[in-house]
Amino acid sequence: MRWLVFGGEGLLGRAVARAARRRGDAVLALGQEVADLERPEALVARAREFRPGVILNAAAFTRVDDCEREEALAMAVNGDGAGHAAAAAAAVGARFVHVSTDYVFAGTASTPYPETATAAPQTAYGRSKLAGERQALAHPGALVVRTSWLFGAGGPNFVDTMLALAARGERRIRVVADQTGAPTYAPHLAAAILDLVARGAEGIVHYRDREPVTWAGFARAIFDEWLPAVEIVPVTTAEVPRPARRPAYSVLDVSTAEALLGRRVALWHSGLVAHLNQHRAERRH
Repeated sequence: MRWLVFGGEGLLGRAVARAARRRGDAVLALGQEVADLERPEALVARAREFRPGVILNAAAFTRVDDCEREEALAMAVNGDGAGHAAAAAAAVGARFVHVSTDYVFAGTASTPYPETATAAPQTAYGRSKLAGERQALAHPGALVVRTSWLFGAGGPNFVDTMLALAARGERRIRVVADQTGAPTYAPHLAAAILDLVARGAEGIVHYRDREPVTWAGFARAIFDEWLPAVEIVPVTTAEVPRPARRPAYSVLDVSTAEALLGRRVALWHSGLVAHLNQHRAERRH
């Protein structure tokens, strides 16, 4: 299989490229500065040069608060950009995989959201990602994988933010305790994407790691493994206002993914341990 990855220098793009190469696949991973989703002709040209069997769009404008201030840009990249990437796949007869988010939901549920739940994004980021889903799904056979709380090597994420605070000497860290979701380790998601493509999955599929947790609970788990002396101070969302509204509950139902994959989704805690071990190894060198 030949994979063309847009957003190949990001957290997920790198993980997919590594996983695909380990399986013996050919991969061309383009950084966001090259795979410019606002320039559809450039995407088609790259696709025609490489002739992939699969195009993965992992490129996105993901700074949620910045999207509120720059909604037109968010829509151009996350919305129209997904359509341009899908068109590039269609131009060369490749499968198309697009990565989306739990932010397409209102975040007011109390049980996990299935793929069929009504999308009702409350933020510019969520609206732009939903627009991207719709443009992607306009192409027959497209696969949209929604995920949440992504972490791993190669890009900004909550785990590394916590470690950076501790490295600056913070020993009491305030973290919201009234938002519930599910962390997802990028290599776990990458493996799932490769397997879903191999099984011919299409339409919308949810993938996140288990089990659900609050941000404060996730932070506590991080420091239990890294630096137990750090105290996590639970706070409410109202105490830390942000430009973009955060979902109170955005857990995705992964029963479809588990049925397609023939296995349970992975535990985020095992991914956390692997990620922290990678940090420890880097500190020794």
